[in-house]
Amino acid sequence: MPEALVRGVHINYEVIGTSGPWIALTPGSRRSYGELTDLSKAIAAQGYRVLLHDRRNCGASDVAFDGSGSEHEVWADDLHELGKQLGALPLVVGGSSAGARLAILFAIRRPGGLRGLLLWRVTGGQEAVDRLAEMYYGQFIKIARAGGMQAVCDSEHFSECIKARPANRERLLKTDVGEFIKVMTFWREQFLQSATLPIVGATEADLDAIKAPACIVAGNDVIHTPATARKAAKLIPNSELHDNVIAKRADDNLLKEWDRKEWRDAEPRLAQIFAAFLQRAGIK
Repeated sequence: MPEALVRGVHINYEVIGTSGPWIALTPGSRRSYGELTDLSKAIAAQGYRVLLHDRRNCGASDVAFDGSGSEHEVWADDLHELGKQLGALPLVVGGSSAGARLAILFAIRRPGGLRGLLLWRVTGGQEAVDRLAEMYYGQFIKIARAGGMQAVCDSEHFSECIKARPANRERLLKTDVGEFIKVMTFWREQFLQSATLPIVGATEADLDAIKAPACIVAGNDVIHTPATARKAAKLIPNSELHDNVIAKRADDNLLKEWDRKEWRDAEPRLAQIFAAFLQRAGIK
C-alpha cells in the first residue's frame, strides 16, 4: 500500500474509488483501517473516493509520540496534512468510536478542510472515559515503568505495530522511556477531562460551532451510549440522528461491550444511510 510522510511520520494509506468527492473514514481504538475496507467499497460504489489510513501508533504506520496536543488532536492534524498532500481537501470525515473523535476534532480544528461528518458509535460518559483512559494510556504507563521500552515493544498492541512495520521496533527502543511516560500521561489527563463533556473531546460550544452537515448513528453499549449520540445530534446544528441501525436498547439496558458482528452485519445499511445523507447534503 502507498504511504506518505506526514509531519515527520510515515503514514500507511489506501484510496478506494477513482472519482467523486473525498471521504476519509477511521476505525475505533487503535485498530488498523482494514476493518473498514468493505464499508468503504460500498460507499465508493455510490460515486465517492474513500481515504483510509493507519494513524500514527496504529497498523502499519510509524509509532511516534507527540505531546503537543491530545492524541486525537494529533491524529486530526495528521489527517488534514495527508488530505492536503493528496489534493483531497475539503474532506467528508467520518469514523467509529475513536475515529468519530478524530472526525469531531478535525471539524473543530480544521473547519475549512471539512465538507461533512459521518459519525457512528460516538463515545461519552464517565464509564467510557475511565475505561478507555486506562486501556489507551494507563496500561502503557505501567508497562513502561515496570519494564522500559522493551516491555512496551512486547505489549499486545505495540507488538502488532512491529509486526505490521518491523522498523517500529527500533523506533520504540530509541524512544526515551521518560518522554514516553510523559506523553502518555498527558494524553491520559486530556482524555479524563472529557468525563463531564457531552462527548469525549468536545464541549457544547465546540459542537454548536460546527457548520458542516453531520450524520450520526447511535450505539447501544455503555461506551457508545445512545444518550451520547442524542446529545451530539442536539448540539451540532446541521445534523441528523439514526438510532435504529442496530438493535435499540434502553439507557438502563445497554451492552457492556459493543457487538462487532452486529455492526458488521449493519454495514450495508450504514453505506446506504451515509450515501443518501451525502446526496441530500449536496455532496455528490
